[in-house]
Amino acid sequence: MEKDPFKEYLKESEPDKASKSYAWSTAIGLQAVDGLKPSKYLIDTAIQNIEGKITIKEAQNLIDTYYEERPAHLSDEERTEEADKVSSRIAEILSETAFSFSPNEYISIHRKLFQGIYNHAGKIRDYNITKKEWVLDGATVMYGSASELRATLEYDFSQEKDFSYKGLSMDEIIHHLAVFISRLWQIHIFGEGNTRTTAVFFIKYLKTLGFSATNDIFAENAWYFRNALVRANYTNLQKNVYETTEYLEVFLRNLLLNENNELHNRNLHISGLLTDEKVDIGEQKVDIEVEKVDIQNGKVDIESVLSEKAKEFSVKTTVHIHRLFEKFGFNEVFGRSAVMELLELKSSGASKLISNLVQSDIIEPVSGHGKGKYKFKK
Repeated sequence: MEKDPFKEYLKESEPDKASKSYAWSTAIGLQAVDGLKPSKYLIDTAIQNIEGKITIKEAQNLIDTYYEERPAHLSDEERTEEADKVSSRIAEILSETAFSFSPNEYISIHRKLFQGIYNHAGKIRDYNITKKEWVLDGATVMYGSASELRATLEYDFSQEKDFSYKGLSMDEIIHHLAVFISRLWQIHIFGEGNTRTTAVFFIKYLKTLGFSATNDIFAENAWYFRNALVRANYTNLQKNVYETTEYLEVFLRNLLLNENNELHNRNLHISGLLTDEKVDIGEQKVDIEVEKVDIQNGKVDIESVLSEKAKEFSVKTTVHIHRLFEKFGFNEVFGRSAVMELLELKSSGASKLISNLVQSDIIEPVSGHGKGKYKFKK
């Protein structure tokens, strides 16, 4: 994606502008998974919505009218209409708080995104598919069998719904999320639009788990996300290539923990595994199990603190702890108001969180900074 026209809005103090900017930036970035690029008209319309001049519905109406008045499918813009309309619909869905973790929700998102664009919008495919993948040197992932799609979808949802994240470290949480989303994507229940639907659903699901996921990772690395999903679902024993979620996990660490691991598509290409210049994710990027990114440059890692003291915390609380540590580290002092602002909690929720962290010996009260001040305990 070229220079993000919404960057300045992400820095705004006004929450509404920042959230709208994130939604639009992500929506537009996701078009890259299918090689699509929205029009300048879409960008200009999105900015009007971010600035509060028009509503999201008015933005969608303007886009619909724009294409009704244009000649049908100019040769170099054949799928720009799709990119523009789907972008506006993704922005709307990401701005909504409503969500339910169910197969019907997943299918409904596809219908909302592609209605009027694909005749199979919201419909489960009844034919088998293959897709040549650049990252696999032209090979294809083995997608779900048409005769078993609904059953497979419902099984994956039931497994995830029954899964408990309680007591897991952040590494374990991220690994599990990578496995879940890669399996959901592999089913590929729709004829087209699977990756965009899966990404939107996943972002909404992550929010229910306490993750904000409101950075530019999807906006700027959508194709990497797709290629990582591919690599998580491809094995070729003759070529010594094995399915792996390591690339997805690095992506998720950037998305959820605001780490800065390099995300290069060339590192995912299987040809790199067949030469002496192997992609060693443990050496070149992040050793997910051992050499975590140290937020405080060589000091105690928060993950080791949590592994010892916070085994019974929910995933939402664990996420809150990571966000607090990312902001304040071991040295900065914070109080309830800072917790409320950073985590968007009410006074009672912030007080309860602080109390739990003190009791768990993760943070400690400090003196000399006024009443009710704390810092992380080393």
